[in-house]
Amino acid sequence: MKFKAEIDIMPLKELLDPQGKAVMLGLKNLGVQSNDVRVGKHISIEIEADSKAEASEKVQVACQKLLANPIMEGFTFEVSQAD
Repeated sequence: MKFKAEIDIMPLKELLDPQGKAVMLGLKNLGVQSNDVRVGKHISIEIEADSKAEASEKVQVACQKLLANPIMEGFTFEVSQAD
């Protein structure tokens, strides 16, 4: 079966986010007030697995070992059956 995973990777809240600060200043120049902006990554992948649980396990391993830097980033993901 094919599954689609939507993965969000964000910098840890304890760390500075210089890209987010630059975007926040840009928004301020546009007249848009914001208290905080954080910039991360969104990754969509399609994987083969026998079950949703197996697909989730594969995505978890991919995030931990390749897609996210655990020292600087956290991640969340959602797995659904692909069309």
